[in-house]
Amino acid sequence: MRSITRLELQYAHRFYGFRGEAQYLHGHTGILTIEVEDSIEPGVNMVFPCNEIQKTAWNMLKNFDHALILRRDDPLLPAILDVYEKQGIRGGAPNNIMKGPAFETELAKAYPECRLVVTKETMTVEGMIKIVYDLLKDKLNIAKITFSSGVNAASEEFVTRNKIDRCPLCGIALNEKGVCPKCGYKKG
Repeated sequence: MRSITRLELQYAHRFYGFRGEAQYLHGHTGILTIEVEDSIEPGVNMVFPCNEIQKTAWNMLKNFDHALILRRDDPLLPAILDVYEKQGIRGGAPNNIMKGPAFETELAKAYPECRLVVTKETMTVEGMIKIVYDLLKDKLNIAKITFSSGVNAASEEFVTRNKIDRCPLCGIALNEKGVCPKCGYKKG
């Protein structure tokens, strides 16, 4: 069975090298749907609490919200970083409080202090699905990701392989010590 949650992301990007309207810097509201698959945890009668899926996903994905997403070879990237440096905001501004942890994968690198994500490939809806799966595949049993942005949408299904120990009292993943970070339950 699956638990399903949705997240909304506001971002700006462009398709560098593309011949068409998308070559210009523009913004979107993206809707990300994550489907987590597992057995129903008997104590709570659910697969995984949707609010906990959101918390787990949002911790990494908030770097994409209200961010500029550019491909790493885009000539705008050095110019943007230079402007941020001259404004004194490259290292972060006091009101920039919605930051996730910095990350670097083969597909993307987040600069949360300056609301910037740099990607290997053009950030299409298909590209976003690849990045999201790469960031969350070890944290959630992701069965399907759908991302829609404007009139564009894509979806991909995945084979779930993780065995995630979950709390019988609240259904969320136990930490590496077998303890529930929410209620304190200890696997015995």
